Amino acid sequence: MTVLIAYGTVEGQTAKIARFINDVTREAGYETRLINTGDQTRHVSLADVDRIILAAPVHERRHPKEFEAFVESQKDAFETRKSLVLSVSLKAAFAKGQEDAWDYLTELLMRTHFDPDETALVAGAVRPDSYGYFEEEIVQHVVLKDQKIDPRDGAREFTDWDALKATVVAFLNK
Repeated sequence: MTVLIAYGTVEGQTAKIARFINDVTREAGYETRLINTGDQTRHVSLADVDRIILAAPVHERRHPKEFEAFVESQKDAFETRKSLVLSVSLKAAFAKGQEDAWDYLTELLMRTHFDPDETALVAGAVRPDSYGYFEEEIVQHVVLKDQKIDPRDGAREFTDWDALKATVVAFLNK
């Protein structure tokens, strides 16, 4: 069985997550195809693909446009295979942010007209080295509002790797 793992990334955390998923999937005995939708300039053949795992980060309430365009262009082929969509965001790391994180995922699915078999939220990371002044202010005063976390303290990962592995393995075993 072959699993397509397609991801979008902005600061690199989702790329790290996708590589982790690739490793977990291979360890479970599956073949994988790992692609970055930001690098994808042509149609992807899904002839040998049995399952699909899609992952993308949320920035400014939205997943990357290239990722959304990829999903929308492939949705008919995706819908004939088992699929899992993972939405990566800082909001997903906190109980107070869960509702917003689910809203971002719902908006992605509405824009792409894709109805996956499963969805999940994955907590992202703070990467202040990649922020300008405006992004740092948004992260600190909007995304991390009411959290005792200052992005100026340096990079910080919130991804729960064990939970992510459990989500992927459960999806693969269905």
